[in-house]
Amino acid sequence: MIPLGGYMTEPGEIELCPGRPRRDLVVVNRGDRPIQVGSHFHFAEANPALDFDRQKAVGFRLDIPSGTAIRFEPGLTVTVTLVAFGGRKKLQGFQTAVPDEEGTIEHEH
Repeated sequence: MIPLGGYMTEPGEIELCPGRPRRDLVVVNRGDRPIQVGSHFHFAEANPALDFDRQKAVGFRLDIPSGTAIRFEPGLTVTVTLVAFGGRKKLQGFQTAVPDEEGTIEHEH
């Protein structure tokens, strides 16, 4: 029986975003409160209290399953894996800190 809202999958592992560029970043929460970042948020535009190389995060999101998030506790250092956004890279919304006038993130992988 499948629980309400559950999924049945074949046995084994599922590769998320196969073939997309990935990179690891060291992140420190310099704030005094926990910060959560969701699976599809443009990581370069995450809360300013998170200290990391934002230029390396342009065009990338957390490499975690859809609908999940990572919580960064104050003062802790965490290494995260980021994965490149797919499609046309039209990352409109968020905090609009890095997009050009068309809302496209220009970056090299």
